[in-house]
Amino acid sequence: MGSLRDDLRGAGVEVVETHISWVFIAEGEVWKVKKPVLFPFLDFSTAEKRKTACEAEVELNRRLAPDAYRGVEPVTLDSSGCHRLGGSGAAVDWAVHMVRLLDVDRADVRLSDGRLTASDLSRIAERIAAFHRSARSDDRTASFGSVEAIARNVRENLDQGRAAACRYLGETQADAIEAGQMGFLSDRSAAFEDRAEGGRVLEGHGDLRLDHIYLDSDSLHHDGPNDDRAIRILDCIEFNERFRFLDVCSDVAFLSMDLAFHRRRDLAEHFLASYARASNDYDLYPLVGFYESYRAYVRGMVNGMLAEDGGAAVAVRKRRAEMARRYYQLALASLAEPNPSHASTAAGQRALPSVLLVVGGLVASGKTTMADRVGFEVMAPVVSSDRTRKSLLGAEPKTSLTSAAWTDAYSSEMTEQVYEEVFRRARCVL
Repeated sequence: MGSLRDDLRGAGVEVVETHISWVFIAEGEVWKVKKPVLFPFLDFSTAEKRKTACEAEVELNRRLAPDAYRGVEPVTLDSSGCHRLGGSGAAVDWAVHMVRLLDVDRADVRLSDGRLTASDLSRIAERIAAFHRSARSDDRTASFGSVEAIARNVRENLDQGRAAACRYLGETQADAIEAGQMGFLSDRSAAFEDRAEGGRVLEGHGDLRLDHIYLDSDSLHHDGPNDDRAIRILDCIEFNERFRFLDVCSDVAFLSMDLAFHRRRDLAEHFLASYARASNDYDLYPLVGFYESYRAYVRGMVNGMLAEDGGAAVAVRKRRAEMARRYYQLALASLAEPNPSHASTAAGQRALPSVLLVVGGLVASGKTTMADRVGFEVMAPVVSSDRTRKSLLGAEPKTSLTSAAWTDAYSSEMTEQVYEEVFRRARCVL
């Protein structure tokens, strides 16, 4: 593939290399060619397997970015021995063809520039919650939420990443991460199983990072967050369904972990609160620290691999090594219970004690407006009796319950169930 890289560089195309792909970035379009690599978690060892992976990447990513993925194109080899994208020679490999989205719209760039707001995170949470509601969810996806299935993924990560964890943190702290993750799985096994039985394990994204999310300012302003162009999310896991069939908590914890890594735990908490509200999933709170630790460990392992790449520039390897160290530190910190006596978290922000604030009042007195505003300001999830009632009845949040179809919606028995569930959800968060 060397001649293809050289030709495209000569044509003014930027070439970005990851541990599994070469990405060729032109002015208005992008091609991604998968490397002929074989890892324990993926197999791109043959052209046919790479073609299958390219086709899966396009199909799966059109769920969250339908206009960004143009299709799969051949990489050809002409009579002079030169590789071309979509040329006339024999097809020897395959590439995913994409529209190039604007870098200024990417969430990590927005964050770096101070343009990623809490309101943006709310919109992203709503988009992801809507995606999860429509995602595949059946007995097969649920099987990946069993403790045994999760433990397999965790153990695989720990085994593959241990050498790097020991190198960057030391053996004692590497052991603490391993004991913490495996111990959590054992101690909370019933909670994981309940999630699978409750339909919270489905075909998700699997790689929800800031640099995979694009927010189109014009579409957000004119068409709202549900427009396909408003929020596009790229690069889901296509190569291994073990990493794509998962608990929604694992999906959203990747993004909350990424925000914490960028020292914005405030936005991470706001994102989780917005997702819990949009999805009526407050049961994710007892497990989110575990999944953040799992996700941080994966990123530590990947960056550790890149830091050891002898073909990379010294400055790049040094930066990746520092990133690996910070990710491993976050993997350890995410397992700890919040403790106000600790001076700070790994994200550089003070841990706060749990607080419960109750907002009540007469009908139409502004309770919801007040609660929503306070929740937004302090980045806390709002457990609403009205939304809880509707979720128990299977009604949409904006549905009116005053019609004849909802005669028993406000019966004494129903109201008792509602407040039992409100208190249960609050306990999950606390």
